[in-house]
Amino acid sequence: MAERKSVLLRLDPAVHDALSKWANDELRSANAQIEFLLRRALAEAGRMPGNAGKPARRGRPPKTDRETGD
Repeated sequence: MAERKSVLLRLDPAVHDALSKWANDELRSANAQIEFLLRRALAEAGRMPGNAGKPARRGRPPKTDRETGD
């Protein structure tokens, strides 16, 4: 998977609070909620790039061999 970009985003505190509550309702982080909404908006506008990677998997990352001792 390609390295993910970090972006500084300034939000109105009320917007951030509403976004965080929405994300919690859907069991996502605020960051994952923002990405979900951006991807949906791009798709609906017909602007999703064909080479866009899949969204990050939800939940904990899989254990590596080092972590499992295999």
